[in-house]
Amino acid sequence: SNATSTTLPSTPEQKDFLRMLKGQLEELNLSDIVLNEENWFLTATLPANTDKPYDKIGFISHVDTAAFNAENISPQIHENYDGGDIALGNSGFVLSPKEFPNLKNYIGQTLITTDGTTLLGADDKAGIAEIMQAMCYLRDHPEIEHGDIRVGFNPDEEIGKGAHHFDVKRFGCEWAYTMDGGDLGGLEYENFNAAGA
Repeated sequence: SNATSTTLPSTPEQKDFLRMLKGQLEELNLSDIVLNEENWFLTATLPANTDKPYDKIGFISHVDTAAFNAENISPQIHENYDGGDIALGNSGFVLSPKEFPNLKNYIGQTLITTDGTTLLGADDKAGIAEIMQAMCYLRDHPEIEHGDIRVGFNPDEEIGKGAHHFDVKRFGCEWAYTMDGGDLGGLEYENFNAAGA
């Protein structure tokens, strides 16, 4: 995204990404797929697979990343993380548990980082991947009963310009959750505008 832009979305790459996601939702055979080219929100539904009265829930993610170099991304994979410092390629940058104590929570796991020269973009490519994988899994496992599940993808979250175009009534969920790269099992309860205030 680009905070100085006057367009919606603020960058043309977001339109391309949303169109690509729309095609993937179609390949998954989701229903009610709508890419609103006025507000550039993409929504779809995984239909209920039961007649039981489950609440309709939603999962939302954003397609933009922070305004930093995001071309020629070179991710690094760190298998069986040992809890120490992680050098980000030859950039001179280091991820250290001294500065980021939560790294200790991931000892023994595989971590993916940038090489320090570009933005990795996991915020919020990770959220998009989580939502898409969940739709695949639920589609392929009909033994997991669920009501309608709505998914939504929006532009310009990083610059605070996307959410106010969201049509909550049309999304039509009793509950919705933003997938935005938080800790495993964690729930986000802050609001972008409230945090700014």
